[in-house]
Amino acid sequence: MGQTDKDRRDLIRLLRAEEIECRISAVSGKGLSLLLYKDARVDQRILDETFGAFGWKRSHQCIDGNLYCTVEVRDPASGEWIAKQDVGTMGYAEKEKGQASDSFKRACFNWGIGRELYTAPFIWIPAGKAVIQEREGMEKKYACSDRFSVASISYNRDREISALVIRNGRGQTVYELEEKEASGNMGKPAVEKEGSLTREQMRLLQAELDRTGVDMEAVKSRYRLRKPEAMSQELYGRVMEALGKTGTAGAA
Repeated sequence: MGQTDKDRRDLIRLLRAEEIECRISAVSGKGLSLLLYKDARVDQRILDETFGAFGWKRSHQCIDGNLYCTVEVRDPASGEWIAKQDVGTMGYAEKEKGQASDSFKRACFNWGIGRELYTAPFIWIPAGKAVIQEREGMEKKYACSDRFSVASISYNRDREISALVIRNGRGQTVYELEEKEASGNMGKPAVEKEGSLTREQMRLLQAELDRTGVDMEAVKSRYRLRKPEAMSQELYGRVMEALGKTGTAGAA
């Protein structure tokens, strides 16, 4: 009998701190937001560890001008090859190579490699903990040359991020999510499931709405939301990034 998707997911180990990279998502005068991601080398290493060097393979094909990657693994029980596919996004340089790498990473996400990154909290680094510079020009733009890394990470039984420490290049802790103690609520995760924002995230969202003057109804209409607090973590990041690019209400 073949393995289920859950069986295969549980075969794949969770990412270690040193395998996770931090990317600046948006920068403003008040601070910056970070996204967590993995690179293709991590995917290759975990595929080798999990299925063996001869137990998986990848292929690429172009469909309607987009480059797709198919990652196949051999079911250890039946010997059958099982495939999962995804498409890459266009890069700024080395277009074909960038799409090939991105489509491979996305296909590996489908296999569960690094899927726990989707459960990351909204990572906001205030201006006091980062070197943020204003760029010259007609519009106010900000940049940060700091580099950030994951110092430690923990997961709960649902493979969700439950604790996280991020440091800058000078070794200073700039973000920390402390693991919550188990309460009387049986099995309640330390970080709320994707699709349910925390109170702190809702507070940050409302603060950005107040700063920009954007109405909550406009956000609900644009993203087709019935309940803002029920949006996914991925969509929350997109909404906050979009608001971060919006000027302050009443500014000249």
